[in-house]
Amino acid sequence: MIRMVIGDAAPLFRCGLVALLSGMSDFEVVAATSSAKEVVQAGLELRPDVALLDVDLPDADGFAASGALHDEVPECTSVLMASRCRPGDVRRAADAHALGLVLKDTSPDGLVAAIRKVARGQRVVDPDLAFTELSAAENPLTERERQVLVLASQGESTDQIADTLLLAIGTVRNHLAHINGKLGARNRVHAIRIAEEAGWL
Repeated sequence: MIRMVIGDAAPLFRCGLVALLSGMSDFEVVAATSSAKEVVQAGLELRPDVALLDVDLPDADGFAASGALHDEVPECTSVLMASRCRPGDVRRAADAHALGLVLKDTSPDGLVAAIRKVARGQRVVDPDLAFTELSAAENPLTERERQVLVLASQGESTDQIADTLLLAIGTVRNHLAHINGKLGARNRVHAIRIAEEAGWL
């Protein structure tokens, strides 16, 4: 029996997943949640075998939830569901220790098959997502520039970024200027959008 927790913020989609998976003789849905925090809490309490997670969970994304489950409930593997093909998602899924990454418009049979494979320890990646990853542009940012932009994307000011990374304020400004130049961005907000769409953050 594959014991599962589901994480999806859309009630109708979540209920549909519960109905689909509960109808399988080898599946047991032990919890259906709407946020990353609830997913991790359910994982700690119920110790499921597989977590089926929407990439775009509120309060933290599915990647963060998958990583937290790996750390806190290592016996629980994750299948992530993406609503669209985005460069960087395959890498982010691997970094989060997820074994599966599928599109939300996959067929019911395809989703069930993916979950069964992941439960056996096999990796599953939707071919469209894999090809999107292969065609993604190489990240031109250095690791320090990426760290600066990640903090900027979280709403931190130049002063706060400097404090967090133990840098001079002028150094942070220089990094932001270099980032804008490399990405052809008008400002930091534009740079964040470019980097997020490319999967570099």
